[in-house]
Amino acid sequence: MKLLFVLILISQLIACSDQAPVIDKIHGYTMGTSYTVQWLASSSVDPDEAQSDIDDVLLMINQQMSTYQSDSELSVFNQALPPVTQKVSPELWEVLQLSLSLHDLTSGYFDISVGPVVNLWGFGPDKMPTQLPTQKQTDQAKAAIGLDVIQLNDFQISKTQQRYLDLSAIAKGYAVDKVAEYLEGRGINVYLVEVGGEMRTKGRKTADKPWRVAVEKPDENQRTAQKIIAMQDGAMATSGDYRNYFEMDGQQYSHTIDPFTAKPVKHTLASVTIIDDKCARADALATAMLVMGAEKAKAFAAEHDIKAYLIERGPQGFSEYSTPAFISWQTK
Repeated sequence: MKLLFVLILISQLIACSDQAPVIDKIHGYTMGTSYTVQWLASSSVDPDEAQSDIDDVLLMINQQMSTYQSDSELSVFNQALPPVTQKVSPELWEVLQLSLSLHDLTSGYFDISVGPVVNLWGFGPDKMPTQLPTQKQTDQAKAAIGLDVIQLNDFQISKTQQRYLDLSAIAKGYAVDKVAEYLEGRGINVYLVEVGGEMRTKGRKTADKPWRVAVEKPDENQRTAQKIIAMQDGAMATSGDYRNYFEMDGQQYSHTIDPFTAKPVKHTLASVTIIDDKCARADALATAMLVMGAEKAKAFAAEHDIKAYLIERGPQGFSEYSTPAFISWQTK
């Protein structure tokens, strides 16, 4: 489970009036994490009513995409024996389509069928292992990976072999997008939506100040900001290997699983932050690029003009790398 610390800096209005704008804010829990929504106060949107509506949106997405709920749409499909075809909701259909598209774009580094390996290493609904998986167990889990047996057609998903799909690397980002859509549908055009560290903003928090957020320093021993990012219209997602891991026999094992080895990744890339129009896409790309490792991630970002900020571990501490697209975006 990915849960990333994001520091939200409260900026103050500097304008003709010293009257600060009124920001409504709600907070709650969903998908095993917390959420925060802030928006410029509006007489037409009551915070209590908005929270009730937003909770309904998040509950719906959880009921569709959770692997922790045995009766969710996704869990029902995962449990069904092949061959099977199942009708799915428009929201789950949209996320599945995007997931398969990003699987192709990333040459398989974003793979929602990696669930059996995630569970094997103790990062899914199953309990943490008391001993490391054997090579035989790893090989068996790896054999259960692959999206070639999955078909999408007219709001239906089919499988010809057993597969366990896991949307944890994209569902939170999608939830952010759906809450943002709700706010815009209510006429709110200045907001910040955050779910488990993934976020999307629109407009400026004050007349001349954007929303300011921070990417956490990838240090498991402290929680401090590595970089402050000014956000206006766009989404941001960060994936890191430093919060969700376990130690055994003196070794650290990250929750970030390489679908090609069926094992936790081992490289110097500690954190990837993506800026995109949609949070679901940013969420998935951050995960995929973290799996790739630094050099492949840099090449991939350059090829596809992706706005990415990477943090690597090295002998002298952490180093930062911003892709050309990220640098251009920051200077606008």
